[in-house]
Amino acid sequence: MVMYLCPRDGARAPTTALTWCCPVCRGPWDLDFEVTGPLSLDALAGRVNSLWRYEEALPLAAPTTTLGEGRTPLVPLTGTVSAKLDFLMPTLSFKDRGAVMLAELARRLSPERVIADSSGNAGTAVAAYCARASLPCTVYVPEGTSPKKTEQIRAHGARLEIVPGDREATALAARTAAGTPGTFYASHVFNPYFLHGTKTYVYELWEDLGGRLPDAIAVPVGNGTLLLGAALATAELHSQGLIDRRPALIAVQAEAVSPLAAAFHADADELLDAPAGTAAPTLAEGIAIPRPPRGRAILAAVRESGGTFLTVTEDQIRTAQLDLAARGFYVETTGVACWAAVGGWTDRSVVVPLCGAGLKTGLAG
Repeated sequence: MVMYLCPRDGARAPTTALTWCCPVCRGPWDLDFEVTGPLSLDALAGRVNSLWRYEEALPLAAPTTTLGEGRTPLVPLTGTVSAKLDFLMPTLSFKDRGAVMLAELARRLSPERVIADSSGNAGTAVAAYCARASLPCTVYVPEGTSPKKTEQIRAHGARLEIVPGDREATALAARTAAGTPGTFYASHVFNPYFLHGTKTYVYELWEDLGGRLPDAIAVPVGNGTLLLGAALATAELHSQGLIDRRPALIAVQAEAVSPLAAAFHADADELLDAPAGTAAPTLAEGIAIPRPPRGRAILAAVRESGGTFLTVTEDQIRTAQLDLAARGFYVETTGVACWAAVGGWTDRSVVVPLCGAGLKTGLAG
């Protein structure tokens, strides 16, 4: 039976409950879930052309809220660096992978309302999939969120709550509202179903590369949902004997907001103490997270994989966005961070995600 499980104190809760965090430590849930059987490349050939084709590895099955998400192209950029085009998802970002899982779970639980908080893309994805599932949705975003993202959230029929202050203030406002009875908190940070959606990114790499993975997988990291999903997938594939080694996870942060990189390079297991308000503005708004709730798990996952943290400057972000555009890919400023960090690598194979469409933010000033 699939259950919520707290990685810190072992508390458990049924996934049929609207309990969005551990009642003991107030931390994020993990999911006590096991893959039901080994995948086969041959068996995948005739399946639905979406992320739901990996049914043995997913905690939900037979969805009704799908928009055809997943199965995005993998395109070589250099002799060693390839890009996965997740900006071609239905809402133009990789967050659809996790949002569809949350909306499908919420549909089955029939809450009175769904709420989410986001710097833009996750909120857009949750709004779209809640519209698909006919669920009332409210999305909290910080002031300064890209107008194109807020426009998209409203277009899907969600109520928009613009919160004064930064991303942390927005999360606090949403978590306060999440305590209202009858509320499903569609948190891409606290609800582990989201991570089991993002892990399909790596299952697709494994399938597209003929049953193998690259030497390294680079991901932009704020709250770490794509990285933790990648760690789940590589562990599952390895335990099933479907890969003989796990790739290094390369975590990329903006230099302006890089708490995890600082902790990693200080050999710390937790985030370092930092005065409030020390984060600088960054073009990479999607990863501008000063205190990610899953920080400990992110640091552990990168170390276990033999990976590392890299940071990129604002000038590198600007240059990378223009460089990708010159190659035919118009990507939002957060989504170019990995290309900025590892685009020049020649010593090993690496895949970078192009996470969001450039139309969401426009060109960097």
